[in-house]
This record gives sequence, C-alpha cells and structure tokens, in this order.
Amino acid sequence: MMRALAAHFNTLLFKRRPWNVQSRNFSSFNGKAADEASLEQEAERKIGWLLKLFFAGTATFVAYQFFPYMGDNLMHQSVSLLHVKDPLFKRMGASRLARFAIDDQRRMKIVEIGGAQELLNMLGSARDDRTQKEALKALSALSKSDEAVKALHNAGAISVIKSTPDTFEDAEIGAYKSNLLKRFQDLRYDISS
Repeated sequence: MMRALAAHFNTLLFKRRPWNVQSRNFSSFNGKAADEASLEQEAERKIGWLLKLFFAGTATFVAYQFFPYMGDNLMHQSVSLLHVKDPLFKRMGASRLARFAIDDQRRMKIVEIGGAQELLNMLGSARDDRTQKEALKALSALSKSDEAVKALHNAGAISVIKSTPDTFEDAEIGAYKSNLLKRFQDLRYDISS
C-alpha cells in the first residue's frame, strides 16, 4: 500500500505540463460559464472577507489579552534606559515614557517604578538641549495627573526645572518649563523657591 501511495505521489509531484499550451476551457466560452465564474468569484470574495474579519477579531482578542503585560515590561525597560550614561539611550527612555503616559493609571505606574525621579535626575545632569527637551517632555506628560504632580513636587521637581537653563536654539524647552511650572502653580504649589 505504501508503494502505491508513493508511486501516486511521485506522479503528481513530477508530472510535466507543457508551458505554452492554452486551456481548452476557454475555447467554448458561453454565457453559462461566465455566470458560474462570476458566482465563484463572488463566493471567494465573501469567504475572503469572512476569513479576514475572523483573523482581525482573533488578533484583537489576543492583543487585548497580551499587550497589557508587555506594557509593564516596556515601562521598566524605559526607566532602566534612564540609568545608562549615554544621552541617546536616556532620550529614548524618556521618549518612551512620554508615549506611555496617556492616562492617570499609567502615569502613576511610571511614578511608582521610579520614572519620575529618574527623569528629574536626567534633567538635572543633562548637558545638551535635546536630552533636556526629552526629559521635560516626559515630565510634562506625567504632569497631567494631579497625583503625579504631587509626587514630582515631593521629589523636588520645581528646583530642578527652574535650574534648567533656557536656550535660544530650542524654544520648546522654555515652553515645557513654563507649562510645568504653571501646572505646579495651578495646583497651589509654591514655585517661588
């Protein structure tokens, strides 16, 4: 029996077909064949859309279940990037944290894992404008939460932000600084110190 299957498989696999021979089905093309072909195409299109919708639904369900766990790991990795001496990695970590800070829960998660303190350390030790700008941008994203502003205030953010020098090359640094200080002032924190 195995020999018969192998022989049949071999003939199917290595069957030679002529390259330039046209199919005979098209020589007797009539209206009934056209209707059948259009019905087949329509059925294939509908089944294709059904399969695509099923795949999209499955992918959405899997992503909804899987990505929240990745988010915490990525937040921890982003905070750990702030520990590296290279300013490029620090900017990448700060940029990631700014993108993660989209709601109060995530902002507080960043504060809890030490991201706010590390951003303040990064801002205080930054030697170039781009690094200062990314740190201020991330701090500005965190400051949209009242609880995060309280944590930033307790970490000494006002003095660090005020000590950041203004630059003429990058006006965004001054805008981030003034927005952060205004946010502290709006929440009744003393910014005169």
